[in-house]
Amino acid sequence: MRDILVLYYSQQGATQALAQVIAHGIGSVPGVQARLRTVPKVTATIQAAQPPIPESGSPYVELRDLSECIGLALGSPTRFGNMAAALKYFLDGTSGLWMEGALAGKPAAVFTSTASMHGGQESTLLSMMLPLLHHGMLIVGIPYTEAALGSTVTGGTPYGASHVAGTDGQAQISEDERKLAFALGRRLALAALKLSAERNGSPS
Repeated sequence: MRDILVLYYSQQGATQALAQVIAHGIGSVPGVQARLRTVPKVTATIQAAQPPIPESGSPYVELRDLSECIGLALGSPTRFGNMAAALKYFLDGTSGLWMEGALAGKPAAVFTSTASMHGGQESTLLSMMLPLLHHGMLIVGIPYTEAALGSTVTGGTPYGASHVAGTDGQAQISEDERKLAFALGRRLALAALKLSAERNGSPS
């Protein structure tokens, strides 16, 4: 069983809920499983504002989670059209993996949640792609062959899965959002298996 890392930051639970749907999509592919991980909050002085071990939810990510995975789904709520500082802070500490080329050639996907329909979903997704491209990862999006991408009136973009959570962060994931997040997880898993087999010299 190979692991695909689903790494996210979530304060009110909306991005975490989307991560869980993506994890279900990953789990629908035989031979792979989702490894759910999160990052701690940071303060203005860049100190952890949470206990060393989360009181609930996913464990905190370690660098080895990135090196061990065969693919990555990266998620964050939007912060002024960009990823949250906590996730960016963790990614800024991955230069050792970059020097080793540990993520080069692995597939990655991105996902986000916003308070409003036009609250920066696409720019946040694009911002999360940038460090992944520097790591040499291969970006997996959502094609328009997924019917829900053309019909959704909530979240869902070709750049990655998304969710409109409402100003209180409590809006439930819509059916179209769920279908697209599941499809993204499944597509990432299929790509990861194929690319992993090619890197290891095995027939795909």
